[in-house]
Amino acid sequence: MSPFITNDAVVLGILIVILALVFHTAVKPAWKKFYTFFPPLLLCYFVPSLLNTFGLVSPDQSKLYFVASRYLLPASLVLLTLSIDLKKIISLGPKALIMFLTATTGIVLGGPLAILVIALFKPELVGGQGPDAIWRGLTTIAGSWIGGGANQTAMKEVFEVGDNIFSAMITVDVFVSTFWMALLLYGAGMSGRIDGWLKSDSSAIEGVQKKVEAYRAKIARIPNLSDLTNVLAVGFGITALAHLGADLIAPWISAHAPQLKIYSLTSNFFWIVVIATTGGILLSFTRLRDLEGVGASRIGSFLLYMLVATIGLKMNILAIMERPELFLIAAIWMFTHISLLLLVGRLIRAPFFFIAVGSQANIGGAASAPIVASAFHPSLAPIGVLLAVLGYALGTYCAWFCGILMSLVAPG
Repeated sequence: MSPFITNDAVVLGILIVILALVFHTAVKPAWKKFYTFFPPLLLCYFVPSLLNTFGLVSPDQSKLYFVASRYLLPASLVLLTLSIDLKKIISLGPKALIMFLTATTGIVLGGPLAILVIALFKPELVGGQGPDAIWRGLTTIAGSWIGGGANQTAMKEVFEVGDNIFSAMITVDVFVSTFWMALLLYGAGMSGRIDGWLKSDSSAIEGVQKKVEAYRAKIARIPNLSDLTNVLAVGFGITALAHLGADLIAPWISAHAPQLKIYSLTSNFFWIVVIATTGGILLSFTRLRDLEGVGASRIGSFLLYMLVATIGLKMNILAIMERPELFLIAAIWMFTHISLLLLVGRLIRAPFFFIAVGSQANIGGAASAPIVASAFHPSLAPIGVLLAVLGYALGTYCAWFCGILMSLVAPG
């Protein structure tokens, strides 16, 4: 059956209008309760997916996802990592970084562990070959739960994940991560009691809070045309270099070391993402980091949400009905993540704020980490962004490593 809309210009306009409506209503007091249970990120996936589910748009015919993944994604990675300030992250103290890295470790190890546990009882649930193999689909969840939508898309391309399993994985990812964020928001309201159980001291958070506020106020200014042009030049300039580098590196490895294909090193897209991420990190040590003051990360976030919307177009919300066992895998995975967080948090007496934001900076990324941080105090939202940006930087590398581990333990 032919889709109702076949013109990508029309589809693009619809997606941008959807994003505008979501973020317009998200700041309205009347919608506050609604968005407490249905975060904007969820709607940015879900609403575009309805266009596919009801046959209005065919994701196979649309080229928007290709454009978003090849051009907007690397530019987004550059602009989101450009604002990273390693000095300020270090100033959060060792406990903040320990909890963040513990959260990352829980995800990297949780995926392979979930496959091993399920394989003991029903290996056919985590087996499979080809693009729709379960382990391949799970790599996209690893990308999402360590970095975010950009890293999720990167893993889809790097590990050549089929669209059918990808649709199911997106649904699992969104529902499980949203449920976990709701629990964290609930926990923020009783953080005093949780800190008592953890025997932690949260006084250091107040000092960091003042430093972050002072820095953002210092560099913030109203952007002019030159500022916006500079932001786009950095984002798409590094994207151009990433494509140029990938066009040279991937074919060379394919010709001289084809055995490295198992590690995705012959993938052109892999090198685009790695070079873009590395370029953004390197530029964060230069004066270009001050472009954050004119909204570099906001532009990066918009590019990311455009990517999220095009991913939503590929998602069929009915696909999960055929694979309910995927929720069991995700539950074991998340249980590993949470258990490790609470164990380490209790051992080092970390404030619950660091546990919650460290987890959400991985699981939710820059889209929702500030939401969890601001649940403790509105002025703490930038700390959520700061750690989430670190998640973007690590997401590509750690999710790829997690994917390799899952490929090794998955039943034939």
